[in-house]
Amino acid sequence: MMSTITRICSTERLQMGPMQLCSEHWETSPLLLPLLVEIVLCRVLITKEMISFGRLLEIMFIPWPYVTLTVMLLVGSEDFDIRVFKEDEIVAEMTETEIITSLCPMYGSRFGYALSNGTVGVYDKTARYWRIKSKNHAMSIHAFDLNSDGVCELITGWSNGKVDARSDRTGEVIFKDNFSSAIAGVLEGDYRMDGHTQLICCAVDGEIRGYLPGTAEMRGNLMDTSVEQDLFRELSQKKQNLLLELRNYEENAKAELSSPQSEADGPRGIIPANTKLHTALSVNLGHETQAAHAELCISTSNDTIIRAVLIFAEGIFLGESHVVHPSIHNLSSSIRIPITPPKDVPVDLHLKTFVGYRSSTQFHVFELTRQLPRFSMYALTSPDPAREPLSYVNFVIAERAQRVVIWLNQNFLLPEDTNIQNAPFQVCFTSLRNGGQLYIKIKLSGEITVNTDDIDLAGDIIQSMASFFAIEDLQVEADFPVYFEELRKVLVKVDESHSVHQKLSAEMADNSNLIRSLLVRAEDARLMRDMKTMKNRYMELYDLNKDLLNGYKIRCNNHTELLGNLKAVNQAIQRAGRLRVGKPKNQVITACRDAIRSNNINTLFRIMRVGTASS
Repeated sequence: MMSTITRICSTERLQMGPMQLCSEHWETSPLLLPLLVEIVLCRVLITKEMISFGRLLEIMFIPWPYVTLTVMLLVGSEDFDIRVFKEDEIVAEMTETEIITSLCPMYGSRFGYALSNGTVGVYDKTARYWRIKSKNHAMSIHAFDLNSDGVCELITGWSNGKVDARSDRTGEVIFKDNFSSAIAGVLEGDYRMDGHTQLICCAVDGEIRGYLPGTAEMRGNLMDTSVEQDLFRELSQKKQNLLLELRNYEENAKAELSSPQSEADGPRGIIPANTKLHTALSVNLGHETQAAHAELCISTSNDTIIRAVLIFAEGIFLGESHVVHPSIHNLSSSIRIPITPPKDVPVDLHLKTFVGYRSSTQFHVFELTRQLPRFSMYALTSPDPAREPLSYVNFVIAERAQRVVIWLNQNFLLPEDTNIQNAPFQVCFTSLRNGGQLYIKIKLSGEITVNTDDIDLAGDIIQSMASFFAIEDLQVEADFPVYFEELRKVLVKVDESHSVHQKLSAEMADNSNLIRSLLVRAEDARLMRDMKTMKNRYMELYDLNKDLLNGYKIRCNNHTELLGNLKAVNQAIQRAGRLRVGKPKNQVITACRDAIRSNNINTLFRIMRVGTASS
């Protein structure tokens, strides 16, 4: 594999640290200049938006087709989301399963990403092309055309010292190498100053390796020298798998013929060819020892038993996988698995089910995929006017009631005997997480009212409907009295924090002048050999310094509280925007920020309620 790639500096170790090398390289590189210009241009945007979503961990620019501004800002934050900004507007959001640690632009609107749990992958706009997960951590990712096919590959440096290059289309490994220690950084540049750009990898122990891309004649055929070996290895693996499966069948057949079968043991060996696996999703309201949850029921079509179930799903289980392995005394033809998704997002459940008989030593594996609906943590209940939430959103859509019923069936776990009549009708749900109530009412005119005290849930429902019905623009009237009152208190705290900040700044300025005066007097006393006066002045300075330190701590606490409150205000504006779709959403966010800028609180709440500042 190394014969197709020219490696330079393969054993070079520098005395300075690897991160110093990277910084020295980029300080002298003209490639950094346009990036610095872009970062300066987006400084205001970042300072305005970063407090809305927690600490920003990675930002980058990328072309984004079909919008007025072709270059967009991608932001990865510690709340598991990748957000795409057009100026101060969020164009798209992609939710991942862990903290985003790295982003890198690739080709066109394609970009690579890395997560803190060892996942790396590639997106094209909002569609994920592929992803892989490793037990090691991705220390650095970079886009580089290593095989000279005109398209950059995703280069990843891992914590175990491995470096690999993967195809941006499939994620297939096309090149790999190993270092003796973890990778500190991956970058590119003309390291040898010979006019050729190299891929440069640096390890934490100071080892530097450079790689020249394949020759132009290869045109993407980087692995051609080992294609035959790879094909032979793949066919050998398939042969081994088939031989193992054949041996299992033969052993089962021998076991049935050689040992007498008793009624207590039951049948064993090969399961019937018509065995089918059935899955069903439902809501379980829980009991004293178990909280309410969504439930996956898996059953077989005959007297075979389920020995174990493996579930792979993003964002539900720790490590994204879950294994259910009943004890030998509790084996049956069906199994129920509790599922508690933390967020209202649709999730694909990839199942591997081991099916056989009680006395079987070999099991047949069924593989299938079942999607968990977005609002699976809400149970259909009977309406109770006394518990109906006061908060609501109200809007009109040009859709038939039957289409709304289809949306309900696709996004909620409704009982099979549920019979929703034509409009007008209403459905009531109870949250399995906190017991909150959700009412959805549909009128003949197409007017829909959603009653819930959770503004995030209301936004999720509106965005889900807009996606399902392909709604481009949607104006909404909304009122959340409890949430708005909490927001009003936060705005009061913001004003108080600003006042405290101004007062503390003024006191610090006065103390600074006093320090200057005391220093002059102390030095004058020293020159006049008046040690008593000098001592008194320095004691006053010491006390004043303690006051300044205490004031600094107060300022830090006040600043931290102010940032928290500003974050809550920005999140409230984003939530008000999520209650609308398209142009009304952008108008609400812009108008809310204008109201904040002019300190017009009443106008702010009117905009959040009706979507406009005008009466």
